[in-house]
Amino acid sequence: MKRLTVLLGSVLALVLGGAAVAQDKYPSKPIKIVVPYAPGGATDITARIFGEQFKSILGQQVVVENKAGAFGILGIEEMARSKPDGYTLFIGNVSTNAITPVLFKSKFQIDFEKSVVSVSRLAIYPSFLITTTSNFDMKSVKDVVDFAKKNPGKVRYTSAGVGSFPHFDMEVFSRRAGVDMIHIPNKTGAAGMINDLVVGDAQVAFLNAASSASMIKAGKLRPVAVLAEQRLKDYPDVPTLAEAGFPGVGTLHWQSMFAPADTPKPVLETIFKTIQQAAKVPALQEAFSKQLVSVKPNDSLEESQKWLNGELASWRKITSEVKIDLSN
Repeated sequence: MKRLTVLLGSVLALVLGGAAVAQDKYPSKPIKIVVPYAPGGATDITARIFGEQFKSILGQQVVVENKAGAFGILGIEEMARSKPDGYTLFIGNVSTNAITPVLFKSKFQIDFEKSVVSVSRLAIYPSFLITTTSNFDMKSVKDVVDFAKKNPGKVRYTSAGVGSFPHFDMEVFSRRAGVDMIHIPNKTGAAGMINDLVVGDAQVAFLNAASSASMIKAGKLRPVAVLAEQRLKDYPDVPTLAEAGFPGVGTLHWQSMFAPADTPKPVLETIFKTIQQAAKVPALQEAFSKQLVSVKPNDSLEESQKWLNGELASWRKITSEVKIDLSN
């Protein structure tokens, strides 16, 4: 009888111990954030700034993993297939998480809308219509348009890949301006686009202000218009694209956090609340302010998903109206 009591006690201890482990408060180990681009671009910058605050608020290490390629699909699928426990998250943008699921749905090995949940938008980056200064002395949007009209097919523009929002934006701009430019896609994101421009492989692009700032300061790149509601205080002489004669052209460049769809609601709530708390930290606000970025989380998990659904619907409409060659 004594032996049976000891045995039962051991079994009970194992059961209770297992339950305790299963109910460990999230997070109890390091968190990984997958970024679908090489280091240095806006998405990577966003992940690292928020990652620092997650580490401080949650008391766990945060590791950023850069997994570039396939229009963001590689990184999205790695996150979506991970254990839905909140320890593998994803930070993407309008290209990877609104356009790619619409244009390249057949390339996914998962059902994006069933496998991925939106946690919260994080930030909105203003973009420049920007030119290289490498043998391309254009000082205004008019200069670019006039040159392109006189030299059809000789102006090259770069983007973050075929079907990315800078690709769509430039196609819309080209059609509105009545010019013919050559597309040079670069799948590594902002870092690759900047290199294309600086070395002169491309002459013009839509590029976020944060990533291009250092090269603007160095005189390698020149902003001729800003894609924002109003001029940026750091660039008071650069007109908005609307002021330059192209209202309604261009995409607001958002960054957002995502998780596997089956992640428990309490875990998602913890992550969402951490984003809300991080967004109010002066150090984070200052870091983004230096990048000319607006920090704009969603109001709730539910509103975040509704917002993403709206973005997907909007891009279904845009991509049906603006046909581009996806084979390049």
